[in-house]
Amino acid sequence: MSPFIAEIIGTAILMLLGSGVVANVILNETKGNSSGWIVITVGWGMAVFIAVFTVGQFSGAHINPAVTIGLATAGLFDWGLVFPYILAQILGAFIGSSLVWLAYKDHFDATEDGPTKLAVFSTAPAIRKYSSNVITEAIGTFMLVFGVLYITAPGFLSVDGELLSVIVLNGEEVGFGLGSLSALPVGLLVLGIGLSLGGPTGYAINPARDLGPRIAHALIPFSNKGSSDWAYSWVPIVGPIIGALLAAALYLIL
Repeated sequence: MSPFIAEIIGTAILMLLGSGVVANVILNETKGNSSGWIVITVGWGMAVFIAVFTVGQFSGAHINPAVTIGLATAGLFDWGLVFPYILAQILGAFIGSSLVWLAYKDHFDATEDGPTKLAVFSTAPAIRKYSSNVITEAIGTFMLVFGVLYITAPGFLSVDGELLSVIVLNGEEVGFGLGSLSALPVGLLVLGIGLSLGGPTGYAINPARDLGPRIAHALIPFSNKGSSDWAYSWVPIVGPIIGALLAAALYLIL
């Protein structure tokens, strides 16, 4: 599997299971309706675990433009691969969220509130104050990328035996990406971020996770859809990128 295809598939899995748990909890007449924030955060942690476990061996399982940019800034990923990775991640997020709509179509029809439907696709703040929302997203993503840089297990190789993200430590080449943490630690890291920092903004901590599904929401025709809230859409892009850059900067300083 090529790294580009792996990033599409990995991000699609992330969104299928991540947005899927949100749909199960907040849409009307589902079996999991109103089961709460703990179910959502555990579901997202499992979504990351499964996505990383599936494609980590092929692409490093960045599945997040902020991770890709952070690793490139830290000198651990080829800048020439950044744009293809980000494009693949946005496309995968679009596909995964579209599949959630298809799986829950009857429940979207049974739900009248537009913002509730949008929440299955994209994030929104509990209190809309853009400066604070950006800071929250930056802090959450900082923790994610900092974890990627320092929880990483050595020895990760891509499918063709070449390292896509490389640093030399004690004469040994070490690969970086969510896949290099191994699936369980990164799933627990995202679970912890969601439980501790997810309340203000819904912890996008991933520009593709928000932008791809927001595009899907805008394009898929369904009743009582409401606004795609493009006025907020820049926050889950700018905040995570700032957080990733700060994590990379601290890594370089340390």
